[in-house]
Amino acid sequence: MALTAPRTLSRTSKTRRTGRRHPLVATLMALPLAVLLLVVFDGWETVATQASSVGVMLGR
Repeated sequence: MALTAPRTLSRTSKTRRTGRRHPLVATLMALPLAVLLLVVFDGWETVATQASSVGVMLGR
């Protein structure tokens, strides 16, 4: 395989891609799978218990 120079962004490019996603985009991508897993494995009670525990830890 031939060695090539790494690609660089041109100076006229207004956006720089760093390979990272916005947290909201990542959440929207993971949310359908999380809901599917909750339904398939019947984890609603577990989620409610964990949410309750976190609420108690936060003092609510």
